[in-house]
Amino acid sequence: MATAASAASTAPTPAAAPAAAPVAAPASIGDSEFDRDTAVTRREPGVYDTELSAGWTIISAVNGGYLLAVIGRALADALPHADPFTVSAHYLTASSPGPAVIRTDVVRGGRSLSTGQASLFQYDEEGREVERIRVLASYGDLDALPDDVRTTAEPPAIPPLDQCFGAQDAPDHRPVPGSSAIADRLFLKLDPATLGWALGQPSGKGEMRAWFGLADGRDADPLSLLLAVDALPPTAFEMGLTGWVPTVELTVHVRHRPAPGPLRVSITTRNLAGGFLEEDAEVWDSEDRLVAQSRQLARARLS
Repeated sequence: MATAASAASTAPTPAAAPAAAPVAAPASIGDSEFDRDTAVTRREPGVYDTELSAGWTIISAVNGGYLLAVIGRALADALPHADPFTVSAHYLTASSPGPAVIRTDVVRGGRSLSTGQASLFQYDEEGREVERIRVLASYGDLDALPDDVRTTAEPPAIPPLDQCFGAQDAPDHRPVPGSSAIADRLFLKLDPATLGWALGQPSGKGEMRAWFGLADGRDADPLSLLLAVDALPPTAFEMGLTGWVPTVELTVHVRHRPAPGPLRVSITTRNLAGGFLEEDAEVWDSEDRLVAQSRQLARARLS
């Protein structure tokens, strides 16, 4: 689920925010912390070993978008196509840092799309496998898609980077307790209009918007888009709720290979009922293209 680690518990006034850039010498796709921490090793056909990094945790649980990227990498190896088009995941139990195994099955291999399923397992105290996540996904070749675009969607209106805020902009650089690990790996600058929760003045609207990148400057690719849709603080915070907002189900549609540069992510919630809420996310690249969309159902802590 989205994480509170992405911003500090307090924020400065707009006039106090310095301009910032991720890093002077950015990491490259294939050689970055994200790539190393989402690496999988094929043990045998359809079976992959991985080590879930503690660097992508919120409180003590591993972030759901990071987990989806790890499974997405295994499916990219198992399927005839390399690019995720649609990935749907059900989160069964919370994952923790440490060893895990991913088991994949090829459901169908077509000319333009291939479909597979995957489950990620960890081990309990007795050494038995416990299923954490189950995924069904279709993969293809994003570079083979036609250029024709007909849309009414528009990029989110987010202020320039130097007018947005991240955890490093708080006066005392104080992160949300217990949730700083993933924040160190992200470059997030939140729209001030969606930062009321950090000042103790939530707007009551289910909205969150931010500039997004990886802290080491690695450009986005289709796999990192699976992380981007789930990396902002929960919209529940702007609705006046606090605490963990665990994901029940998350579906991501990857629409285009992103251009280099920071992404813009917009997330909205229209309905919180019965202790559950939906989050609809859009991810836009530096060329004003809608590169990913997602919807997730999450549980909200009401007390």
